[in-house]
Amino acid sequence: MTTDNLSRGEKTGIIGQEQREIALSSTSASCFLDRMNETTSPNLSTSTTAASGSPAENKLSLEMSSKEEQMFSILHNQLREAKEEREKSRKEASAELMKRKTVESGFADAINRLKMLEAACAHEIKLREELEVLIRTTKREQEQLSEQRDKAMKDLQDAMRAISVTENHIQEVEHHEEKVARELKCVEASIVNLKVERHKIRRGREEAACQQELWKHCSPPVPSSSDGFVRFAPFDLIEFSLSELQSATCDFSDSFKIVQGGSCCVYKGEILGKTVVIKKLQAHDLQGQKEFQEEVHVLSKLKHPHLVTLIGMCPEAWSLVYEYLPNGSLQDQFIQRTNTPLPLSWKVRMRIVAEVCSALLFLHSSKPESIIHGDLKPENIYLDPELHSKIGDIVVCRLVPEATLRCPSFRQNNEQAGAFPYTDPEYQRTGKPTAKSDIYSIGIIVLQLLTGRPPVGLATEVRRAILGGKLSSILDPTAGQWPLPSAVKLAEFGLSCSEANARERPELTPEVVRELEQLLVPVERPVPPFFLCPIRQVSKKRKPFCALTPATLFVTSWLHQTHVIFLPSVAVQEIMHDPVVAADGFTYEGEALRGWLQKGRETSPMTNLKLDHLNLTSNHALRFAIQDWLCRSR
Repeated sequence: MTTDNLSRGEKTGIIGQEQREIALSSTSASCFLDRMNETTSPNLSTSTTAASGSPAENKLSLEMSSKEEQMFSILHNQLREAKEEREKSRKEASAELMKRKTVESGFADAINRLKMLEAACAHEIKLREELEVLIRTTKREQEQLSEQRDKAMKDLQDAMRAISVTENHIQEVEHHEEKVARELKCVEASIVNLKVERHKIRRGREEAACQQELWKHCSPPVPSSSDGFVRFAPFDLIEFSLSELQSATCDFSDSFKIVQGGSCCVYKGEILGKTVVIKKLQAHDLQGQKEFQEEVHVLSKLKHPHLVTLIGMCPEAWSLVYEYLPNGSLQDQFIQRTNTPLPLSWKVRMRIVAEVCSALLFLHSSKPESIIHGDLKPENIYLDPELHSKIGDIVVCRLVPEATLRCPSFRQNNEQAGAFPYTDPEYQRTGKPTAKSDIYSIGIIVLQLLTGRPPVGLATEVRRAILGGKLSSILDPTAGQWPLPSAVKLAEFGLSCSEANARERPELTPEVVRELEQLLVPVERPVPPFFLCPIRQVSKKRKPFCALTPATLFVTSWLHQTHVIFLPSVAVQEIMHDPVVAADGFTYEGEALRGWLQKGRETSPMTNLKLDHLNLTSNHALRFAIQDWLCRSR
């Protein structure tokens, strides 16, 4: 308010001063005119008076009149100039007034801006004070956080020191645990050795008793006992006691039970630090008792990489102890009931087919009696940690003579063991199992591995797809991208095996197994051409066991006991097993070249020129190279 009042007073003073200056100039001009009039009037009167006087006086008055006129003219000019000056001053005053008004307007705006600046400055001061308070608070919080960080770092260092001490203690404990484990393994090995020695002593006593009876009666012994069991020759198996099996299964608790069958129960247990499967037969079942004895007698001699291994037995509990396979059965894979992260790939499925067929070939080729599985289905095909397959639940009562096969009780037991979709129709009709019964089962399993579909009506569905050229539409997509040529061959094999008429099914031979294994060789690793026999490449004729077959069997019979040795299967393409060098410098398969020469030929199979001699030299370097390649291929 003081500033506004002061500005208004200054404005009023300035305007009044300007008005006084204008009035003063007007007054001075009026006074000047009055004085001129006063001066002029006497002169005029004087001149008028002089006109009536003498000539000298007239002349003087004329001169004076002219001077007065000049003076009047000068005064008039000065007056005009004064008027002009007054107009000019008025215009300048008007312009100055306009400027002053503009200045006053700008001054008012400046005052408003000054007020705004003062308000902004006050707000800025307030914000600065708030920021200073916030900064002080933040600094205090930062100091607290720094203290907390220092405390946390100290706690962390203490914890790290404690962890270091704990790790040292853990290492000491682990070292001690390893030492104890080694000692425990030594103790377990000693226990096993003692059991083996006890078994050998018992076997020696039984043999001595048998020899004593033989010497007494001079006739073949027929061991028997009052309990009706047929005694059998000793065999190399671990004999477990009833208490060991009870300890392994918590007295055969239901929580350890895996499967409940009609004539047996299957348990999972732990013996000597190893997980095993215990198959407990029903002791009250006479057929089961005989089955137990025959299984123990025969299965102890069956050694094959794709058969579930029999570890031991327990006569007291009528139990068999098998190895445990963690990946479950093939059926578990079909319904995704296992711990494997991904479905079986097509390579694994093709390999499973070849492995199961090689195991069946091994069983069917046993002497003196062929072993028929009779209950082959996905539930009886188990997978090891590397997804290699093994056949289990072999019912070796199939070894009984022909007359016993027609026994009604045997047929009834057989029918209960079979599963409808995988059972041979002729076997269901006649009750007589044959090797073709297992071939029918493997045919359905092959089709199921290809498609991943239920087995009922599967053969008809696959046959219709092949005839329509749409096999790829029914292949299981979870197995990956199937190679169509191999899939077609496998589907044709499955269809031929699943024919309703047993006569139309193929024989399971080493050649068939080798062809199944060959389905993977072109995909996984091509065979070097110099590993192949030139004679077989030309003739295209194949003979059993000419090359390294997938299942080479050596079967001998001694006192009617079966001894079978299995050589592991290897995927081959007529690879030379016994490479020899002829006189022409080329390498051939020994058996093929000897067959060539035995036909009376004395020429080279490659050059058709006569050989200098008929001597053959083994090519050990190539044989070692082939063996190394086969090992790497596996």
